[in-house]
Amino acid sequence: MIDLQSVAYNYGGRELFSGVSLSITPGSFHFLTGPSGAGKTTLLKLCYLELMATSGRVSVFGRDAAQMTRDDIARSRSRIGVVHQDCQFLDHLPVIENVALPLTVNGKDPESARGDLESLLAWVGLSHQADRRPPELSGGERQRAALARAVINAPDVILADEPTGNVDWDMSQRLLSLLVELNRMGTAIMVATHDLNLIRAAKAQVNTRTLRIADRRLISAGADL
Repeated sequence: MIDLQSVAYNYGGRELFSGVSLSITPGSFHFLTGPSGAGKTTLLKLCYLELMATSGRVSVFGRDAAQMTRDDIARSRSRIGVVHQDCQFLDHLPVIENVALPLTVNGKDPESARGDLESLLAWVGLSHQADRRPPELSGGERQRAALARAVINAPDVILADEPTGNVDWDMSQRLLSLLVELNRMGTAIMVATHDLNLIRAAKAQVNTRTLRIADRRLISAGADL
């Protein structure tokens, strides 16, 4: 689905990483680790086409990213759910309308999907917060709302950037359980994280692969965990 071959990315006149090859296949579960500034977020952005590689080839759903039009990119992004590290919302809208925003972007009527929206909020444990505004939510509730928003279009892939970075361990476990459940239903998952305990917890539940960006390269980190 998402394939990187010998990819490099330069930022601010320096090479952030190079020689990166990665395949995100249906039903796979990847963790991406590495020190701050190594390029984890940048690598995720290459995967969901917010950035373009300096060199190498990025292929998304069988299409070469370098040859995609703006419409092609929009169609591909509709199949990718992204959970950003900063969990940005429109604070003047209630949670249920924030979660529904991807439907509106794709030209769908949120009202016709009201039942699906309510079921999705129940799945992430936010039924009672549906009409609250994002500033009224706790950190964990915001993360769960962000995950609900990422999956509203039933994407083939979920890319999550430090989804448990600002929550306690119990909430991290709850978020992980939701991601594991999605993966067991066939959704490919890639999570960028510093939390090695989270990775170990996931390995006890589902088959995962752990990758690490180190010295501007992407390497397998399974033996180190």
